[in-house]
Amino acid sequence: MYADENVIKIKHEVLYEVAKLAFAGTLDQEKEHIAGKLVPGPKPQFRCCIYKEREIIRQRVRLAEGKAPGPVDDGNIIQVISSACEDCPISSYVVTDNCQNCIGKACINACKFGAISIGEKRSHIDASKCKECGKCASACPYHAIAGLKRPCKYNCPVNAITYDENGISVIDEKKCIRCGLCIHKCPFGAIGSKTFIVDVIEAIKSDKPVYAILAPATEGQFGQDITMESWKKAAKLVGFDDLIEAGLGGDMTTQAEGDEWYEAYQKGEKKTTSCCPGFVNMIKNHYPELLDKVSTAVSPMCAVSRMIKAKQPNAVTVFIGPCIAKKSEAKDHNIEGNVDYALTYSEVRAIMKAKGVELLPADNNYQESSTYGKRFGNSGGVTAAVLEYMKEKDYDCDPKVCKANGAAECKKALLMLKAGKLTEDFIEGMACVGGCVGGPSAFKDQMLSKKDRDALIEQADARTIVGNLGQYDMNKFSMHRVEHGEEAGNLAE
Repeated sequence: MYADENVIKIKHEVLYEVAKLAFAGTLDQEKEHIAGKLVPGPKPQFRCCIYKEREIIRQRVRLAEGKAPGPVDDGNIIQVISSACEDCPISSYVVTDNCQNCIGKACINACKFGAISIGEKRSHIDASKCKECGKCASACPYHAIAGLKRPCKYNCPVNAITYDENGISVIDEKKCIRCGLCIHKCPFGAIGSKTFIVDVIEAIKSDKPVYAILAPATEGQFGQDITMESWKKAAKLVGFDDLIEAGLGGDMTTQAEGDEWYEAYQKGEKKTTSCCPGFVNMIKNHYPELLDKVSTAVSPMCAVSRMIKAKQPNAVTVFIGPCIAKKSEAKDHNIEGNVDYALTYSEVRAIMKAKGVELLPADNNYQESSTYGKRFGNSGGVTAAVLEYMKEKDYDCDPKVCKANGAAECKKALLMLKAGKLTEDFIEGMACVGGCVGGPSAFKDQMLSKKDRDALIEQADARTIVGNLGQYDMNKFSMHRVEHGEEAGNLAE
């Protein structure tokens, strides 16, 4: 699922160097030296020459600053590192050694674009003329033509990736759902996301209160010894004023969504969840006619941010989790009171390393959410929470929910809803298989972390959703993105 270890190593080294210089206040003066420090030469480490390697580092530094790697910025969180993408094969179809240079020339006859010619020992495909129809591969009796599928393009769930005349991948930001799957599928590390580590560090250095909001998917990612309390202590050592588990926001979203679902159920209306930004981006970019079906409830991340800012309006809020799309929710969706920045685990660990802070074992004694809020990051977790809330409220409601696990199932469910053929009452959409625990920037594979995750959550008390929320003044802030009647227009912006 994840990128090659060498790719991850390079990424982490760049993030650390940028974070270290940002804390020192010398980033602008010294960032040009990062490439030379990480690639001293004279021998290359991972590309053909040290000059290309240094250019890749330079472009990664720009990403770490929250900028586009090249001169043009289309605004997308997901960006192609062109200097790294250059080594990917340009041709989608290539002639292999199996070619017998036969007389029949079925490949040439099958091609309608004149892309195939006779070579000295085997046929040749002109990449500039090839339309990737695949008819030549199908026609060859020796199966001598292989179809090469670029990992980024092949794994994109919404066909947002093509490539230009030079073979450089191009991401259509109007199609991209910011899921980040392409980032960790590229073996060249040629796709990355903008980071906000510099902005977060500057906020920490300022006089403003800065709060970390930790994703429910975090529990179990770093072993049974690394608890929410471990993260809280580390965050304070880094300079955050406090850390709050986003599972509390899960309980808050459950209440808002449960009430909304119950009302819709009584009216015979269908709704979708709104907590997964990748799923919301899919609706926004590919099924805009369904925007009015999206729940108006804000995500758990936003709920906690609003709670904090209701008490301290000048507070800076930072989400930490395995999700790339959360960056787009923070920046693209223009939701009032949402987090100011979103960081992945690798980004926050770079900040911690720059401050000499480590995650250390701690007692599992910090709990701010129900176990249902804690499992919000699992596929089916939102549904389980909402149904539990309805039970606690004695709602006369027995809804059927389509739990769409991963982008492919999300597309299928939305197509059924669009066609008016969805048999279920509601859709829970999770763009990542497994839910947030299967996010593209997860520290550990979800199956490897499941045992530790279950063990940590089982140690939590059995507080109810309604009982837990009774400890908070929910009237101090809104749990909806906009007022009734304005939602579809807001999401479409």
